[in-house]
Amino acid sequence: MLSFRSSFPALLLAIVACTPSDRVVAGIGELEVLDPPSGEGSVWPGLSAQGDRVVLSWQESDEDDHWFVKTATLGDGGWSAAHTVSRSEDDAKFFVNWADFAAVWPVDDDDLAAHWLVRGPAGGYDYGILVARSSDGGETWSEPWTPHEDGTPTEHGFVSMFPLADGGMGMVWLDGRETARRPENKGPRGAMTLRYRAVGPDGADGPEVLVDGQICDCCQTDAAVASTGPVVVYRDRTDAEIRDIYLTRLVDGRWTPGAPVHEDGWHIPACPVNGPAVAARDEAVAVAWFTGAAAEPMVQLAFSGDAGATFGEPVTIDDGNPLGRVDVVLLEDGSALVAWMERTPDAGEVRVRRVLTDGRSGVASVVTTTSSGRDSGFPRMIRDRRGRIVFAWTESEEPRTIRMARTTEAF
Repeated sequence: MLSFRSSFPALLLAIVACTPSDRVVAGIGELEVLDPPSGEGSVWPGLSAQGDRVVLSWQESDEDDHWFVKTATLGDGGWSAAHTVSRSEDDAKFFVNWADFAAVWPVDDDDLAAHWLVRGPAGGYDYGILVARSSDGGETWSEPWTPHEDGTPTEHGFVSMFPLADGGMGMVWLDGRETARRPENKGPRGAMTLRYRAVGPDGADGPEVLVDGQICDCCQTDAAVASTGPVVVYRDRTDAEIRDIYLTRLVDGRWTPGAPVHEDGWHIPACPVNGPAVAARDEAVAVAWFTGAAAEPMVQLAFSGDAGATFGEPVTIDDGNPLGRVDVVLLEDGSALVAWMERTPDAGEVRVRRVLTDGRSGVASVVTTTSSGRDSGFPRMIRDRRGRIVFAWTESEEPRTIRMARTTEAF
């Protein structure tokens, strides 16, 4: 496997000169190695764009089994120092999970928001969300705040945050309060729900809002901002255990009823832990997702030209044996880049493919070879201010470490 170290020069396209185990990219030009200020034991990167900078977040542990949430920004002058958002304490242990992990999100200019997860006293999947803000690019952080007020010993996580038009921020999360078995409720447990809360530019928080009363239990959410406002994607769950990808839009202060991006009809009486990804620019919205409908695993992409109100027929993205774990970005010409993990005979590969709005697609490019297990986490991708594509992933060989690369061409 090709190791991404800062001592490597830019990595060339010439796939014909590479063996299958060390292919880097086909179809999107050169990659240059980035050397983030993360240490050994760093895992589960998050990427977002803030003006002319890329915001990286990750989690990291020390020899005493304390966990840290950290962040750094990448600009034209290189990397900032790594800043610590939060550190776990003996009486406030982090909930550490390969699929539900901390992240840092841009709100405006130097304003950042972060979330992380903390275990509750009941243990197991009793955990809650903490949120903090930074107004100086991540150097200092406010006292944390919990957006959910139910107090039940249940799951609260899989957070997505997004800026609001008034300068505030919004957040959605999976909320398990209805799954708690209360003394007055001797019947079956309720369903996982999707909930929302806004924080105004003055820091005042709005009420909790129920967005969807029955969704999949542990698939990631994602959010983007279109011309009409924020759009959120998630995996729904029906009484018949159909778990397709749904989208809801915040229009004129109200969330629209969740609607399927496409009716795959995936019947699965369990959570696949494989959430969707969404990107938006003005009226254009692209959603990528994994499905196992009809016992045929697929990664799919669908476009919308009306800010997510309707979608065209999906395009199949994968190469026949996908693991999912998708990400998506929109490009200037309206096309989309979709990243996903593909299973290979010996491991897994992070691949990316460009898709035009008419459904035509390019060759699949292999970004890196990695483990197909949970230890490799969810690779991330973002487009920077210059149009370059930035990739981040967890190198699964011990000690696990975050690796990053960037295209030299603009897209």
